[in-house]
Amino acid sequence: MLKKERQVIILKEISENQRVISSELSKQLGVSEDTIRRDLKELSDLGKINKVHGGAVLKGTSYLPFSLEDREEYAKKEKTAIAHKAIELIEEEQVVFMDGGTTNLIIARLLPHDLKATFVTNCLPVAYELSNFKNIRTIFLGGRIIGSAKVTVGLETSQLIKDIHADLFFLGTRSIHSVQGVSDINLEETNIKKLMVQKAERVVSVAISEKLGSIQPFRICKLDNVHTLITELDPEDATLEAYRKAGLQVL
Repeated sequence: MLKKERQVIILKEISENQRVISSELSKQLGVSEDTIRRDLKELSDLGKINKVHGGAVLKGTSYLPFSLEDREEYAKKEKTAIAHKAIELIEEEQVVFMDGGTTNLIIARLLPHDLKATFVTNCLPVAYELSNFKNIRTIFLGGRIIGSAKVTVGLETSQLIKDIHADLFFLGTRSIHSVQGVSDINLEETNIKKLMVQKAERVVSVAISEKLGSIQPFRICKLDNVHTLITELDPEDATLEAYRKAGLQVL
């Protein structure tokens, strides 16, 4: 199928359904997700759609995050590669913050079964996965739940974080920019992430490469507050040069 034919189908799907999911389009059209991402980017650059993480929405539509289930299937191979790198950073008996996000969910699933550590999270699915490991102590941070993200936010969550000092924070990252830093779309989630940054010795941003160079409305922290960036790319990839120059360890 030619590119123009694919893009006509994509525009038709968005017109009828208000949105499309990259993984579903990949199966429907019989091409890779990378091909679909390039199509969506091209259509977005032409002003015909709004490209969002995991797919695209109708031009002029307010951004609504896709469900956790949709996002979990998106770029699964890349997120799994990131997870394997991230796990190498964890040492025995450490205290580790993990917030929401599907990459953190995959990290939680792939942890070594003999690992002895304490994990602190405000994400319900992450807490559930961690509870399956007999040697891991899981602390769930209560508070008000954001349904779409399955994370807790608010005063209660914040107060609990203030009493904890962590060795590591795996920061689920929606956007990271070499000048503007790390940012997110939800103010309440941003506030929780900010506190975890402040209370961790080492902040590790986990982000698939398409999030590099993007900016959201609410800044979590400057790059000065991030110690390590993990993507699915080779650490020497030219795309990561700006982050290496900013002093981040790039994995």
